[in-house]
Amino acid sequence: MNSWTIGLSTGCFYRQPILDVLPAIRAEGFEDIEICSFPKHLDYHSEAEVHKAGEMILSLGLRVVSFHAPFADQIDITSFDPNQREASIAELILACTAAARLGARNVVLHPGPERTGRPPHDAFVLHMRHAADGLNRVAARCCELGVQLLLENMLPHLLFGQTSDMLYLLGSINTCSVGTCLDTGHARLSGDLHQVVYKLSGHLKMVHANDNMGDWDAHLIPGDGSIDWPWLISELKRLGFQGPLIIEMAGQNGENTSSTLERALRGRLFLENLLRGQVQAGAPHPAPTQFRASPATLSLT
Repeated sequence: MNSWTIGLSTGCFYRQPILDVLPAIRAEGFEDIEICSFPKHLDYHSEAEVHKAGEMILSLGLRVVSFHAPFADQIDITSFDPNQREASIAELILACTAAARLGARNVVLHPGPERTGRPPHDAFVLHMRHAADGLNRVAARCCELGVQLLLENMLPHLLFGQTSDMLYLLGSINTCSVGTCLDTGHARLSGDLHQVVYKLSGHLKMVHANDNMGDWDAHLIPGDGSIDWPWLISELKRLGFQGPLIIEMAGQNGENTSSTLERALRGRLFLENLLRGQVQAGAPHPAPTQFRASPATLSLT
């Protein structure tokens, strides 16, 4: 019997300080969270701010399933500039240190930069070598800190957007055991969700559950896009997945905290009912009022 946890990424509140939204997240019944590393949300460079967040997490009885490592144009462990590589590795290690202080079990990391296109073969191979070296150092530090490093499949148009790229890097890490995080929206945009799920399955520890219509990375709640969720959940069961499902949804302009959490609740109820076999493909979301009394963790056969 497996137990799948359904949690929420705080990334939907990345414009707001984390201390302002954690009580509301807990009040709506979420116990498991992934913490967003956007500086305006949580400045992981500040030990004092990390400490305050950690204290609130403990006081609210929240569990930090994961901490999403930062990703930005200037963070590039594949760069041909050694100074940028070193600064990027240092930034990721600092984020992993903050994750450990927050009690996170996992750190989710994009293995490549936020850069589009694929350069000529020789240049691409050099980017891969730099990435492998950097990831080995980050993974080693994660082992020392007692957190699990998870590589996330990236958007298909990015430098390491092919699943085979990530699997190569995964095989190049020899300093510590590393797993994978399936981003369902990214996999949908690859045009071959089935193959992405299968290729990641041997190392899969966590799922970023989000949806889209196949046109852009909309980060809709599960069920609001075109992903075949009944098939996906069935396939994850068949492959023996036992990790958490983290709803990674986008906030909306002008939306208040209550409205954002109402959508998160609808997404969670959709997944819960799906896991119980009560949702068919294309079914609408149930009313959010049905959700509040339901448990956060479901036992599955």
